[in-house]
Amino acid sequence: MARHVKNHKRKRHGTAFWDSEYTNAEHLALSVEPSEDLEKFCRWLVRNQGTTTLNKFGSLIDLGCGNGRNALYLAREFGMKGVGYDTSGAAIKEAKRLADGLPLQYEVRGMAGTLDVEDASQVLALDMMSSHFLNKEERVFLRDEIHRVLAPGGWLFMKTFLSDGDLHTRRLLKDSPAEETGAYIHPIIGVQEYVYSEEELTTFLGERFIVHKVYASHKHVSKGRARKRRTISVYAEKDPYAKS
Repeated sequence: MARHVKNHKRKRHGTAFWDSEYTNAEHLALSVEPSEDLEKFCRWLVRNQGTTTLNKFGSLIDLGCGNGRNALYLAREFGMKGVGYDTSGAAIKEAKRLADGLPLQYEVRGMAGTLDVEDASQVLALDMMSSHFLNKEERVFLRDEIHRVLAPGGWLFMKTFLSDGDLHTRRLLKDSPAEETGAYIHPIIGVQEYVYSEEELTTFLGERFIVHKVYASHKHVSKGRARKRRTISVYAEKDPYAKS
């Protein structure tokens, strides 16, 4: 999902906001091009293991897929098949249109709760700017569900907001705090967003995965004022010797 939201008077909340944006974007810079961070991850993975994971035999799950641009890239570039979930019906409609015969399936549903995917059936899971909308219990459950559906040696590519040194996060936590510590109510979307520190996120994922690489974006501060939000990308692997 795209997550660059301008400061604009709130009109719609939650799923209604995303449906509106994917129908007639007012706040987001929507694109059909893949995330540069995902492309960077794929280059790293190919350098380190060839096409052991990224190939026509591999299946992926894209959680919070938006218009499907990242799964589309993996299908076109590596021949992968897979499934994408998003709460926005408008986003899923666009994802299906763009797939155009590729081996990708899309479904309107959220990430909270059990994933409708078999154990150890996926080689790659994407959680890109999506699970930060979940509460603590849901985030833990999703992490464990991703671990369940990944095959041993499968990969999780996660990208999310980073709290370390981010002035936007500091302001939002002060002005619009949620009940959960470390979370705020988004002033436009009207839903809770949680933001990790790097230490917290790597510890959280490290409880179930082997964390191989972490990339944090720049602080994006100019003359003491915040510019872009900080993000963090994590390359995490399910233990190749795991039983399931």
